[in-house]
Amino acid sequence: MMKLALGAIGVVFGDIGTSPLYTMKETLGTHGMTPTPGAVLGVLSLIFWSLIIVVSLKYVTFVMRADNKGEGGIMALMALAQRSMSGSARARWILGLIGIFGAALFYGDGVITPAISVLGAVEGLEVAAPSLSRFVVIIALVILAGMFALQRHGTDAVGKAFAPVMIVWFVVLAVLGVNQIMQHPQVLWALSPVYAVRFFISHGYASFIALGGVVLSLTGAEALYADMGHFGKKPIRRAWFFFVLPALLLNYFGQGVLLLNNPAAIESPFYLLVPDSLLYPMIALATAAAVIASQAVISGAFSMTREAMSLGYSMRMPVVHTSREMSGQIFVPWVNRMLMVLVFGAVLGFRSSDNLGAAYGIAVTGTMTMTTLLALVVARRHWHWNWVVLIPVGILLLTLDLAFFGANALKIAHGGWFPLVLGVWIFIVMTTWRRGRELVIREIKQSGLALEPFIENISEHPPLRVPGTAVFLTANQNAVPHALLHNLKHNKVLHERNVLLTVETLETPTADPGERIEITELGGDFYGLSLRFGFAEDPNIPRALSKCSKLGLPFDMMDTTFFLSRETIVADARRPGMALWRDKLFAFMARNALPATAFFQIPGNRLIELGAQVEI
Repeated sequence: MMKLALGAIGVVFGDIGTSPLYTMKETLGTHGMTPTPGAVLGVLSLIFWSLIIVVSLKYVTFVMRADNKGEGGIMALMALAQRSMSGSARARWILGLIGIFGAALFYGDGVITPAISVLGAVEGLEVAAPSLSRFVVIIALVILAGMFALQRHGTDAVGKAFAPVMIVWFVVLAVLGVNQIMQHPQVLWALSPVYAVRFFISHGYASFIALGGVVLSLTGAEALYADMGHFGKKPIRRAWFFFVLPALLLNYFGQGVLLLNNPAAIESPFYLLVPDSLLYPMIALATAAAVIASQAVISGAFSMTREAMSLGYSMRMPVVHTSREMSGQIFVPWVNRMLMVLVFGAVLGFRSSDNLGAAYGIAVTGTMTMTTLLALVVARRHWHWNWVVLIPVGILLLTLDLAFFGANALKIAHGGWFPLVLGVWIFIVMTTWRRGRELVIREIKQSGLALEPFIENISEHPPLRVPGTAVFLTANQNAVPHALLHNLKHNKVLHERNVLLTVETLETPTADPGERIEITELGGDFYGLSLRFGFAEDPNIPRALSKCSKLGLPFDMMDTTFFLSRETIVADARRPGMALWRDKLFAFMARNALPATAFFQIPGNRLIELGAQVEI
């Protein structure tokens, strides 16, 4: 338990752990706010109760109960919610849209987090040596370039250093805060919610705008849930309540004391806590913590992309495993390149953590709201919560989420548009791929021949049979695969044994051994075979076929040939379905997607592909 808790400190809490770098500065130093005693105590009270209600109660206590066979994250939560609504296709469709929009906003968070974390850390140079301030952006870009370049080597070796660095980081946060609080312990009165209420009453509309800065203290809350499958609930909960939360609160309240004594310190309240002699080591430590925080978000984007591919919401891409021991440690080159370009664009466009703070909250609060909606569905349908309990919990959580979202929506014109536009575009791409695949499968099913009469006709008029096994990948077990028809038509032969193979992705992260393989004898040496994989698994068809011998269908890979139809998508405005521009977008993605054979790890020397044109 202790080992897992230490590992969670190193990986899970990097994002939320670096939020003290910029939260107080963004909340009290912009949008016309001034660090008066009432404002400082009010913001501290808001930060405290936000961490208690949103992170401690919502995520750590409530949402983390919604594990999908131990896996967390919004994609796993969406699959769990959809499974609980198995009887309603419309409800499943709505839940899918909610989950995908939350996931799309998570990618926006994945762009902003590395930029704001690294910039916020490097900006300590402006305090230590103001003459170096013009080099902050360049140094940040160099650090980010190195971080993205190292992704292909995986986080296995680097991850061993994460926990010690983050433990030192949180200890330093706590020590810096305690040093200030001892000088002015009255600041702890801000633990009372009365000060938050007074802040709203005295500051009016400005207090609502300040919520857009307070939400920065919650960044990384989604990581607690997303990384649950790697460490488990109890280690994350213990690390949060007994180590991370106290360290964060002590540092925030320490910054509060500094601002009470010296309001001008709002220019950099975090670094002005640090003694001058330790400023450069602190900048180095903060930069290391920021890189770790960025690493966690980037790794989360890789994992979410793999889950989206398995669930049919993303085009297939190459996935590289960077560890032989941990299947969850993966590298997705295409996502890494896109994130790097977008992060560089964010750094060059916004140029400071202050400007990025205005762009940050919209993506985080959007994902938080989607998570709440899905978790409430699970609580009602899966846990069978009574409405008497569910309604008050839902009102409390959604009120907070929507208040934070509304406060950040006010910053759309000041940079919030960037992650929002990015999230909307990713949402369009993911839903277009999903809908396009549905249209392709529909066209294939409509144009296919019925399987049962075909097998009867083969029995009555047998063609030439050749030795070996032919495996035809198909999405419809009741129709004759196009590849089989083309092979019979052009080559005039049929294999001794023919297997119609369908690959299904379950709404659980892993498939149970009993549901992995289903074999149906169709007669005439034809067999139907269904292979099922969880959305967090890599679908390896040859490995799964090797286990079929125990169920009476042995495979000799050297005597087996795989047949697959490769569809060429043609956009046709006359056909119902999607708008023409979405048809063309889907056709472009289909041309550039990783071939299904590579995705399913089928050896190229055992494969025959036959072309087929599909109009949508």
